[in-house]
Amino acid sequence: MIRVGTSGYSYPEWRGSFYPERFPPARMLPYYAERFRTVELNNTFYRMPTGKAVAGWDQDTPAAFVFALKVPQRITHFARLRDIAEPLRHFLDTVAALGAKLGPLLLQLPPNFRKDIGRLGDCLGLVPPSVRMAVEFRHASWLDDEVYAVLRARNAALCIADTETGSTPVVATADFGYLRLRDRAYGGDELAAWARTAARAEWGDAFVYFKHEESGTGAVLARELIGLLSEGAPSGAGCP
Repeated sequence: MIRVGTSGYSYPEWRGSFYPERFPPARMLPYYAERFRTVELNNTFYRMPTGKAVAGWDQDTPAAFVFALKVPQRITHFARLRDIAEPLRHFLDTVAALGAKLGPLLLQLPPNFRKDIGRLGDCLGLVPPSVRMAVEFRHASWLDDEVYAVLRARNAALCIADTETGSTPVVATADFGYLRLRDRAYGGDELAAWARTAARAEWGDAFVYFKHEESGTGAVLARELIGLLSEGAPSGAGCP
């Protein structure tokens, strides 16, 4: 199963390109969820979600919808994975209310955070094995076999991030893939290559999210990738 969506959905700039003109924010998530099966929420990075917010996400989406959530910056950037047991427990307890709609949690580390195997291992050890984890490293020191071994031991996915400045090596460290396609634009050949990557045999399923561009291009690219997967992905690759 390959789920494709965007990073965020509640962008006023998307009115007229993805959403109808003058579309109310309260209706954006239900509208989005009619067209995609997953979304990556970035607002959980900036502030700890509340039970009321989580209940609203659940109410506004169908049963098969899946949320990927960024771990709050107070854990990843402010504390830098040190002494995080309490805020992480609170975050996990709050988002657990999503039940089957809870997808991977994205642990995105700061660009100036160098490799620290101890802190990474301790953090992953605080998360129940039933909760999927993906980790995005933005300092090159993390990209080595020692780190990949820690991720594999926890069945945590190395986040494959593609940006204007480069891409994370495509290394399978879990039974699922997690791709963040953040470049400004993707041509047909590039999308076809990413479709093949998402359908790798090592991954039982994969999550693919496009950049939340002001123009709404991310939603267009997501639909194009879904079309490619529907037409030419290996048997078993699922998409709406």
